[in-house]
Amino acid sequence: MKRYVADFISDSDKDSRIRSVLEPILAEYGGSGFSLLRGCDEFMRAAENGDLAGSSVILAADIGEGGISFPALKLIDFIWQHRRSDMLKGSVWGLIIDGKEDFFTKDLGRRLAFTINAAGGTFPGKPLVEATGSLKNFKTIAGVWNVSLMEAYGKSCRLLIDKVCNFKFPKSSHPSILAIHASNMKTSNSLALWNMTESLIRDKSDTELISIRNGQLWDCRGCKYEDCLHFGERGDCFYGGVMVEKVYPAILKSDVLVLICPNYNDSVSANIMAFINRLTALFRAKDFSRKKIYAVIVSGYSGGDLVAQQIIGAINMNKNLILPPRFTLMATANNPGEAETIPGIEEQVADFAERIIGA
Repeated sequence: MKRYVADFISDSDKDSRIRSVLEPILAEYGGSGFSLLRGCDEFMRAAENGDLAGSSVILAADIGEGGISFPALKLIDFIWQHRRSDMLKGSVWGLIIDGKEDFFTKDLGRRLAFTINAAGGTFPGKPLVEATGSLKNFKTIAGVWNVSLMEAYGKSCRLLIDKVCNFKFPKSSHPSILAIHASNMKTSNSLALWNMTESLIRDKSDTELISIRNGQLWDCRGCKYEDCLHFGERGDCFYGGVMVEKVYPAILKSDVLVLICPNYNDSVSANIMAFINRLTALFRAKDFSRKKIYAVIVSGYSGGDLVAQQIIGAINMNKNLILPPRFTLMATANNPGEAETIPGIEEQVADFAERIIGA
C-alpha cells in the first residue's frame, strides 16, 4: 500500500512545532516510508492521477489563532467537488492538527474527516491527533506515560501513523448489525429510511432494532473514572436500565452500529446523546476498534452535515469505532412520509445498504 503525508502546514512557519514532531518520526520509516505531497496543488495532482486510491494518508495541518487554515479549506472544497469519484476509494486516513490557541483543532479535524469520508476515505478509530496551543489536551495521557506534554504529542503521532499504516478493514460475510433509534415509529422519516435499508439487508445479516424512546434511558451523571471502569468491566453501569439490559449486550455482539438520527437543533436528539454518553462505561473496558459506525440522518431544513460531524467526533474520534467509506445516508424531509418520496431515494438507500453489507 502506498503511503503519503499530505502537508498542509503553513509555509510561513518553516520551524513549526508540527514539523519538528513529524520529521523524526517519518525519518524512521526510511526508504519504505512516505511520499510527501506539499500543499493542495500536489495533492490534487496525485488525487486526479489516481495515486491516492488504496493508499495510507497522514494529513498534517496547522491553524492560525483564528482557527483558519486556507490550504485545508481549499482541500475540503476540492474533495467535496470530487466526492462522487473513486479517487479516494480504499484509502485510509489519519489527521494531525496543530493549533495556535486551545480552540478549533477538533472542528477542523471533524470537517476534514466528514469531507474525506464522503469521497470514499476510511478512518480507523481515534484517527485524530490534535495539539492545542498549550498542549494541555495531552496532560492526562502524558501523566499515564510519564512524559512531557511535547513527548506525549510526538508519541501520539507515532502511534497514529503506525495504526494507519497497519490498518486492516474487518469484513464479515454475515454481519451483526445493531440499529439505535429514539423516533416515533409512525411519523419518523429517518426511521422510514432505515426500514427501507433493513429490508434489503435482512437476509444477509443479523439485524436488531432497539428503541431508547420515552424516557427509557437516563443520561450519564458523571461517575468517577474508577467507578465507571469498575462497572464497565462487568458490562454494567451504575444507572442500569435499558442501556445495561439490552444495549450493552447488543453492542458487544455487533459488528456494525447504525444510529438513526433526525436532526434536532443541528444535533442528535437528547436520547441519542444520552446513549453516546452512556457508552463510556463499556468503552473504557471493551475494545470497539473493529466495529463500524453508520448513520441515517434526516434534516427538516438543513444541517445534516453538522449532525454527521457530531457523530464522527463522538463515535469515531472518541469511542474508537471505524468510520467506513461514505458512512451516512442523509436526506432533507419535513412532513411524515416525505423522505420516501425524494427523487432517487430508492437508489440512495440501495447504495447505503450495499455499503453496510459489502464493507
